Amino acid sequence: MSTAKHAAVLGSPIGHSLSPVLHRAAYAELGLTDWTYDRFEVDEAGLPGFLDGLDATWAGLSLTMPLKRAVIPLLDEVSDTARAVEAVNTVVFTEDGRRLGDNTDIPGMIAALRERGVEKVEAATILGAGATASSALAALARICSGPVTAFVRSEARADEMRGWGKRLGVEVHTADWAEAVHAFDAPLVIATTPAGSTDALAPYVPERPGTLFDVLYEPWPTPLAAAWAEGGGAVVGGLDLLVHQAVLQVEQHTGRAPAPLAAMRAAGEAALAER
Repeated sequence: MSTAKHAAVLGSPIGHSLSPVLHRAAYAELGLTDWTYDRFEVDEAGLPGFLDGLDATWAGLSLTMPLKRAVIPLLDEVSDTARAVEAVNTVVFTEDGRRLGDNTDIPGMIAALRERGVEKVEAATILGAGATASSALAALARICSGPVTAFVRSEARADEMRGWGKRLGVEVHTADWAEAVHAFDAPLVIATTPAGSTDALAPYVPERPGTLFDVLYEPWPTPLAAAWAEGGGAVVGGLDLLVHQAVLQVEQHTGRAPAPLAAMRAAGEAALAER
């Protein structure tokens, strides 16, 4: 009897995704030679039909934008972690056909920080206010004992971040993006913005920076991350986040733990070096 199983990452656009590289490396290391992991271009309109077309050989899915919220009504159960930020990036299919949703970005962030020695902080700064920023707030709810300041581009975004803070039990202060040159005094700074957004802030890195978590992984290092490292600060990058959240996805999809973190990171680094 075949034990072949399938998994994939869905999103739009999806061509840039490193997830297949990471998951396939894990399968090889775990000896799951008959498992496959692919990528599919799927938008919100196409998601219900895609899910309905899957058979019992499917173990699970990884989801990226714009599907993390759109998938929630299509699931049978959503974890508290995912529900807290209204974002699912991991779907597991059970043997009886149920669809379970989770968010591995939040514990992935915590694991990536812990790997660099950041267990607890007294305050933090977030640059940006999108979906990744809400996951960052949820992670900070577990490791930050004091206030979080979010630098945002609009009052609507400011209201949104304060609302997330209330939901998650985090004291959130907001400031205009124009003031982001003053964002770096906190012991932990999390940059959640698209490529290029923080480049102009690189000259304002302080003499003794704390820890920067820049969620980008391509291009890498960002000018901000490079300036931070040059100043002697600790830097956690987007590949660290991608690998740690993928480790948790592999464990949920395959039921095998621990997933091979080192092999997955090496595969990701090699793939980025070839781009």
